[in-house]
Amino acid sequence: MALNLMAGRTFNDITQYPVFPWILADYTSETLDLSDSSVYRDLSKPMGALNPDRLEQLLDRYEDLDGFPEEEKFLYGSHYSSPGVVLHYLIRQEPYTSMHITLQSDRFDCPDRLFFDLGGCWKSCNTSTSDVKELIPEFFLCPDIFTNTNEFPLGKTQAKVCVDSVKLPPWAKGSPHEFIRLHKLALESDYVSDNLHHWVDLIFGYKQRGPAALDAHNVFHCLSYEGAVDIDKITDEVERKAIEGHISNFGQTPSQLIPKEPHPPRSFVEDEPLHLFQVSLSLVTMAIACIIID
Repeated sequence: MALNLMAGRTFNDITQYPVFPWILADYTSETLDLSDSSVYRDLSKPMGALNPDRLEQLLDRYEDLDGFPEEEKFLYGSHYSSPGVVLHYLIRQEPYTSMHITLQSDRFDCPDRLFFDLGGCWKSCNTSTSDVKELIPEFFLCPDIFTNTNEFPLGKTQAKVCVDSVKLPPWAKGSPHEFIRLHKLALESDYVSDNLHHWVDLIFGYKQRGPAALDAHNVFHCLSYEGAVDIDKITDEVERKAIEGHISNFGQTPSQLIPKEPHPPRSFVEDEPLHLFQVSLSLVTMAIACIIID
């Protein structure tokens, strides 16, 4: 959250909403062993590069953009954070429900495209060439987003599945609170603590832009990056509105906080705690020094 806030992300603007990572890759097991590294997502890669088959398709498409200037070529036409992503996840809670309806021309979106199965959402983010979204903070703190407490009529899918509360992985035992509890534990696990800095490099750091981003397969549409275009210098009204609309609706990359060096891994080295006597003695020493100086 500290990095998100420093990068200009805020809960008050769905175009600049805080970004959190997918950290788990197991949404099918009955139990979740957080000491097993295989249950985690590879945090050194962006969402679009996790599946090698999909990445190959995206790279082929990237190579086909020969007519584009190099700075305008992109791997991902969609973004990991956008108003649509935020409203997709928060559709069951107001005011986001009403915002979703407004975004979808005064109706709910097609039931098959709604957020109703967490495992299915993870699968889509790993297979679809137009879906590379990350998570939002509520996945670690707000069980209400998974429950249709307001009983909104979200419809039925083509497979005749009624869209109601979100289907959770088996290890959550049908409880949104249990999912949040385990998800928070996973976020603070040894594996995530050892690897989260790689994800920070992709979202906020030196792999966000330039050659390092290209090497990491982390290249998004040029208009998603801060400072990519100076709106005030565009005199054509139609062009300016089109660019503003793209920036507002199709995702914005956070401000780059660490442009040159990798973010260091989390440190587990802790200083020995000072005992009360030691603290008192140091304060006395400082007080005596001040008296002598005076």
